[in-house]
Amino acid sequence: MARSNKPIVWSLFAAGGTLAAFAAPVLAGVFLAAALGHAPSGFGFDRAHALAAHWFGKLALGTVVVLFLWHAAHRLRITLHDVGLRQDKAAAVVLYLGAAIGSALAVFALARI
Repeated sequence: MARSNKPIVWSLFAAGGTLAAFAAPVLAGVFLAAALGHAPSGFGFDRAHALAAHWFGKLALGTVVVLFLWHAAHRLRITLHDVGLRQDKAAAVVLYLGAAIGSALAVFALARI
């Protein structure tokens, strides 16, 4: 039996989808409220920066960004296949490479805070 990388890709896809289902609506609501001038108390720049500067905040933010990127890459790959793009290997390489580069950039950006 040939070895496959599907369990790795599917685990990242599933984790990202689960996280997106729970975290994205909350994040969208909080940032929408902040944009409309109804920011929750303690949601200033200083507090957000302190969260991103703490090791646990970096871990949480990095996890959210990385899993969202991998979920989106896999979802786009499947969508491209559904609309008729039959260059699956090329699409997989481009999309997963983009997710990997985006993940590395996110980790690098968080490490600099």
